[in-house]
Amino acid sequence: WRAVLRIDKQCPSHLAIQENANALARYASICQQNGLVPIVEPEVIPDGDHDMEHCQYVTEKVLAAVYKALNDHHVYLEGTLLKPNMVTAGHACTKKYTPEQVAMATVTALYRTVPAAVPGICFLSGGMSEEDATLNLNAINLCPLPKPWKLSFSYGRALQASALAAWGGKAANKKATQEAFMKRALANCQAAKGQYVHTGSSGAASTQSLFTACYTY
Repeated sequence: WRAVLRIDKQCPSHLAIQENANALARYASICQQNGLVPIVEPEVIPDGDHDMEHCQYVTEKVLAAVYKALNDHHVYLEGTLLKPNMVTAGHACTKKYTPEQVAMATVTALYRTVPAAVPGICFLSGGMSEEDATLNLNAINLCPLPKPWKLSFSYGRALQASALAAWGGKAANKKATQEAFMKRALANCQAAKGQYVHTGSSGAASTQSLFTACYTY
């Protein structure tokens, strides 16, 4: 269940954070009552020109509210997964940050808000390019801060872009499509263990930003 929160002048409001947190918690409770593992997805989308520090502040507020709501709804945390955004600057921010800076801000926000009982955190890619999503995940797993959870990925666009470019809508490109998808999947598997090495040989599709304004569904 995905809850979208946007950073703007007065947003996200306290009410928006609380209502979305309660909706996620209710969803998680219903999942567990029916034998399912809920993937709780509070996403602070990257629209805007805010810096990374402001994104970290908002992300911490959102995650703290989510885990308060999960507790209020008696959700068994050991039977959940979290699918959050990484802490990054807004898409229109002129200041650029390294994967190591993103990793430090992201793990700090998580360590302050997510209980150690949560077994796994699977990041969304949030419109990053395939390569940026992989590099950031790798840096997160190499971050020297305490990380009591498994830190992995649950990417959509950042797994599919190169494969879709290779396919081009033609059945004859099936093998190339599969190879492109497997290459990116392997890269992210390595990044989830902090073992990814950037070779600089990535194709154009893997370095292209996948940002879509107001990406809600």
